[in-house]
Parts: sequence; C-alpha cells; structure tokens
Amino acid sequence: MSGAVAIASFVVSAALAALLVSRFGRLALDRPNERSLHERPVPRTGGLAVLGGALVSVAFGAAPLWLLLASGYALAAVSFVDDLRHLHTAARLTAHLVAAALLVWYATAPIDPLAAALLVLAVAWITNLYNFMDGSDGLAGGMALIGFGTYAAAAALAGDMPLLVLSLALAGAAAGFLCFNFPPARIFLGDVGSVPLGFFAGGAGIVGWHDDVWPLWFPLLVFAPFIGDATLTLLRRLMRRERVWQAHREHYYQRLVRLGAGHRGTALAAYALMLVCAAAALYARDQAPAVQAIAFAAGCAVLVVAGAWIDVRWARQMRAGQAPT
Repeated sequence: MSGAVAIASFVVSAALAALLVSRFGRLALDRPNERSLHERPVPRTGGLAVLGGALVSVAFGAAPLWLLLASGYALAAVSFVDDLRHLHTAARLTAHLVAAALLVWYATAPIDPLAAALLVLAVAWITNLYNFMDGSDGLAGGMALIGFGTYAAAAALAGDMPLLVLSLALAGAAAGFLCFNFPPARIFLGDVGSVPLGFFAGGAGIVGWHDDVWPLWFPLLVFAPFIGDATLTLLRRLMRRERVWQAHREHYYQRLVRLGAGHRGTALAAYALMLVCAAAALYARDQAPAVQAIAFAAGCAVLVVAGAWIDVRWARQMRAGQAPT
C-alpha cells in the first residue's frame, strides 16, 4: 500500500500540473519584481497540483489526521485568495496562527500553556518560512520531497500508518510537481502550495513528536536547510533595521543563484544539504541522547559551513566591486 499511495499521488499531481500549465497558464501569474530570480511571468498555481495529489492520502488511511488536513487545506484556500487578490499581512498571519493553535490544542492537550504557545509560534513560523524559501526553481518542491520522504521513513519505522500515508502522499505529490518546477520552471507553487506545505511540515512534526514517532528536534533537523536560511536572514535584516516584511533577495539560496550557481546548481546543492540533514535525523532518531545531540550538532555545523562559504564569496565580490545581479 505504501508504494500505491506514493505512485497515485505522483500521477495525480503531475497530471494536474500539466493541466494547469497547458490550460490555465495565465492564471495567477508571478511577474518579475525586486525579489524575483526569474525573468518572465510564470503561473503560481502549482500548489493546487500538490494539494490534489496529497488528497489521495485520505483514501489510503490518513483520515485520522483529519484536523491537520482540514487546517492545511483551509490555509490553502486563504493563500489562493492571496495569490489572486493579495490579502493584508495581518489577515494571513491570523489565519496561520489560528490553524497552528487548533492543531497544537488537538494534538497535544493537555499541555503546559507556555509550551503550547511556543509550539503554536513554531508551527506558524515554519508555515511562513516555507513561503519565504519558495523563490528558486526546484527548491521548495525538493525540500517537500526529501522532508516528507524522511517523515515517511521514520513513520514506517515506528509503525504509524496515518502519518506514513500522509507523508508519502506529500512526497509523491511534490515529485509530480517537480516534473514541471525543476529548472527551468514552468510553474511555481505559489502561496497556495508553499503555505500549506510549511504548515504540514510543522504540524506533522508536532503530531509525530506527540505520538512518539520521533523526538521534538527531529523535524527541526529534517527541515533545517529551510529553517536555518530563513531564520538567519530574518535576524540579519532585523539587526540592520530593515523592513523585514518587504520583498528582498538576501536569502542564502538567492545569493547562491546570484553568485553564478543558477537555479539548477542551487537546487542540486540544496538537495545535498537536505539529504545530509535527513540522513542524520533518521540515523539518530531512536539513538541515545548523546548520539542525538551529536547528530543534530553535526547537521547544523554542515549548514553553518555552507552559509559561511556563501557569505565569504558574497563579501569578496562586493569588495571587488562586482555586485551580483
């Protein structure tokens, strides 16, 4: 059954993506702006294909995760309206926080109020950062494929069937979408895809922790390439007193593209980092606490080295008066 859900999700997602590209190619166009790394308008409706593929999971046994699914699809509806009409930031954030609060309350009650508040903020942050990181061809789709594939492997080892089915469906749907999003992309996720994927990453992480499928640090390491880039970039912009809500091109992945790696090279480098973090998380998931700590620290160290290398290259070009475009 595991193979069937992944294949079904892949086929549905790929078919929907092909339909969106061929018949609805002018719907919700993403036009180049100061944040963009692309040079021509591209439809940002690919999330609809991913969500269509992921919905297959319900028929294969993911129904017990109904609140997680319902909340994610509700956020998708809000985000699709945002893709079409640009909702106010406060409205979007309110929706993210409400969905996160419902999920944390349902999945973890009874729990200490302070711990619950921190988990709600964590889920809301991952929901948003996934959107921030959806700015280069193949990047967010690859993170979904590798991240949820890792969740599926851990759920299989723990014997958690609903979480396994949902994770496989999300990974398969991401793979189908990548057929049209790997550089050069013909379709983007859009908020309708990136926001619910971020929510599923955080929400499923909470569910798996509560059900003893993995420790709390596990989702953080699995999605560390996204979490680290978005968090460090935000902190750096806050320290410079910049308007963090405005569009920019300061993420590490954006700098790597602008340094000459291009979308394809950046995607492949990111996949390598994702796989390193995923492998470390899977290996240490049920090991002794000391091994878990070492694995987490090692994964973070790899990301720090990669980020430092990009910073050095960026600073060198800036000093040489060759500002990347």
